[in-house]
Amino acid sequence: MKTVLIIEDDLLVRESIQDWLEIQGFQVLGAENGSLGIQLAQERLPDIILCDVEMPGANGYDVLTELRHNPLTIGIPFIFLTGRDTKTDFRQGMNLGADDYLTKPCDPQELLTAIASRLEKHQAVQTQTQKQLEDLRSSIALSLPHELRTPLTGILSAVETLRVLADSIDRATALEIADAVQISAERLHRLIQNFLLYARLEVSAHTTDITPSSQIITTENPALLIHQTAHQVAEQRRRSLDLQIELQNVAVAFPEPELRKVLQELVDNAFKFSKSGQSVQISSRITAETYHIQITNQGRGMTAEQIANLGAYIQFDRKFYEQQGTGLGLTIAKRLLESYGGKLTIHSLPDQETTVQTTFLRAVESVE
Repeated sequence: MKTVLIIEDDLLVRESIQDWLEIQGFQVLGAENGSLGIQLAQERLPDIILCDVEMPGANGYDVLTELRHNPLTIGIPFIFLTGRDTKTDFRQGMNLGADDYLTKPCDPQELLTAIASRLEKHQAVQTQTQKQLEDLRSSIALSLPHELRTPLTGILSAVETLRVLADSIDRATALEIADAVQISAERLHRLIQNFLLYARLEVSAHTTDITPSSQIITTENPALLIHQTAHQVAEQRRRSLDLQIELQNVAVAFPEPELRKVLQELVDNAFKFSKSGQSVQISSRITAETYHIQITNQGRGMTAEQIANLGAYIQFDRKFYEQQGTGLGLTIAKRLLESYGGKLTIHSLPDQETTVQTTFLRAVESVE
């Protein structure tokens, strides 16, 4: 039995709708004002809400705004009931996140059809989301052990070598073995962090977890961050001479830690899939509303099929990981960019050149 919450200050209207819906098999809750409606919605979590627009105190728009800011009620289907039938009223309600807008007096069949339609759509979204999350759990469970094996094997092999040669090795050899352990351990740590980050981003992308714009932190000097991150990655890859950077600079509406992560993954990919001596070029350009970073390498490139698969939900296909994990870093970068209104595009010619372009929104300049 589905539960409907009716928020309506007109007793006659509220009771007539309630009686009709109960006859149709719904469990119905009634609230005579917006404040009580918000309280009931948060306590009882109904399957759908019908709400009058014009009420004393908290009106319908106030109710909707409050419920859309609560993680528990953000996804509940919401239908406005109003005696006013203007385009402005309709647009205001839809902009706030309403699912439908019915004019009073409502035709009983029209109301029933609207409720059934919104419940069906909501159920379809929930079913799809659940399937995607199940796919995510399954893909991680299948691929994570395979990906952990390589660095873990490196650590175990180095430790076994140290055990066997403990009584005969000199300091230089011991340090060489320690370096091997550290390299494998760092790779293992990064891999685990990337899996956890990817899982969080996928869950956020397919649920109602929304990043509030008020929490977006501006990076004032992205060019400096690009220089620092790119040179750090180049040094780790022992490819400093291959790095070429030419940048413009403007503040972006993107948090610095996330920007650093995006750059780490993209620059590392550029070096990973190109050879020593082949240049990795990083440049940027500015438009009225955006900031673009291009990272180009002359490596082996990607096919159109591989680029298309980066947008797929499951990234842990075995063939990608036989190619040193192609896809995960790019997918993390893509998800992070999309979380803040950005975009990632790839242009590639196999065995010739690949350019990854990231688009960031420019920070809004404050007015003194």
